[in-house]
Amino acid sequence: MLGWSLVFLVVALIAGVLGFTGVAGAAAGIAKILFFVFVVLLVISLIANAVRGRPPKL
Repeated sequence: MLGWSLVFLVVALIAGVLGFTGVAGAAAGIAKILFFVFVVLLVISLIANAVRGRPPKL
């Protein structure tokens, strides 16, 4: 999911440089939403792993 957010960020940057402000704004919005979804899932995963009580795999 973080990969998709980076893809949309790159699309937004390229569209912004080329002058497509509508596409750039939409892609930046999607990238922002995907990034925050990724962060929320990461936090949930870390909390679930801590509650489980097992040490992390190395």
